[in-house]
Amino acid sequence: MSDDEARVLDALDEAETVRLLTELVRVPSVTGTDAESDLQHRCGRLLGEAGLDVDVWKLDLDALRAAPGFPGTEAPRVEGYGVVGVTEGEGDPALVLQGHVDVVPTGDLARWEGGDPFGARIGGNVLHGRGACDMKAGLAANLAVVAALRRAKVRLARPLAVHCVVGEEDGGLGAFATLARGHRGEAAVITEPTGGAIIAAAAGALTFRIEVAGRAAHGATRYEGVNALEVFWPVFEAIRRLEADRNRDPDPVFDGNPLPYPIEIGTVRAGDWASSVPDLLVAEGRLGVRLDEDPADARLALETVIGELGHPWLREHPPAVTWPGGQFASGRLPAGHELLDQVAAAVADVSGIRPAETAAPYGSDLRLYAAGGIPALHYGPGDVRFAHAPREQVDLRELRDVTRALALLVLRRCGVRG
Repeated sequence: MSDDEARVLDALDEAETVRLLTELVRVPSVTGTDAESDLQHRCGRLLGEAGLDVDVWKLDLDALRAAPGFPGTEAPRVEGYGVVGVTEGEGDPALVLQGHVDVVPTGDLARWEGGDPFGARIGGNVLHGRGACDMKAGLAANLAVVAALRRAKVRLARPLAVHCVVGEEDGGLGAFATLARGHRGEAAVITEPTGGAIIAAAAGALTFRIEVAGRAAHGATRYEGVNALEVFWPVFEAIRRLEADRNRDPDPVFDGNPLPYPIEIGTVRAGDWASSVPDLLVAEGRLGVRLDEDPADARLALETVIGELGHPWLREHPPAVTWPGGQFASGRLPAGHELLDQVAAAVADVSGIRPAETAAPYGSDLRLYAAGGIPALHYGPGDVRFAHAPREQVDLRELRDVTRALALLVLRRCGVRG
């Protein structure tokens, strides 16, 4: 390890990083809310305090929605902000560290211990709270690295960029806007939770809506009607068969994951009166996109199996399939790209163990950077199994180790001025 690397690692303040994560989790930055914007401005201030040249701008939502390749959104939104900080140095950024500030809604508050999802409660070596894992620990690691560089008085030969983005959870609006503004880099590490592994590929996920018609009748004479819930069941069974077909012989990069391309129904709404036969059911869900698959082909696969159902009522009243909300294509790091080995070497130097390489069964901003010509991968603190759940948490020892590995990666990719 070089003297500069030792100085920066010594300058990483573990207690300060935990305090920062606590502050980040206590901001209830649910996608599309005012708190999401508040946190973006806070990140901009922190990047400025670390000595970076900071670009903070208000997103032109109408222009972005009209732009080719717009990734879609689901949450209501009246504003959004982009935040990018860049260190001094010659040329384009040699590395981008990227993290999203938004979190998913909390769900039933009674299921959270203590009743406060944003309390950032610490027990032992674990911090609990919405966003702790997905992905404010990764965001805190990114910010801690640039703070340590300033504290150690280490100047990079080539720039490092830190991208803080909104709207990742419902499609990737923030990353799309950041790239559209012209912010670039030779490679990117997105510090999503990876459980100690390196994720060099991510499947996609497409939000769909299915509307199934029934025929209304009084509940006392239900035989005069057709229950939309009942005729939805063949649709659900067809979806499960399609899921099984699409998960046969998955790419080996998924490392034994039995279901890399899930299809799931997340919401179902039917009926408007307890004693009436419901005449409409609306189901919404997500369709997994296979690696390197055109999202249009994935959409066609679902539309085809639903359109070919042999149920007599559904033949005469075909379900309507539409595609609102987030549309995540798949993405992957190019085979043989040096970034994988560079991240693995930095992790091994911190932990003594070379990390495993795997793929994610969910969509992320990775595909937007890859599509924009910026090779990208995921490496960050946390276990995604805790994300989006009332047990969301992150191990603070993992936060420490990831932050140290990222610091080494930054110094090795960007170099140090003499």
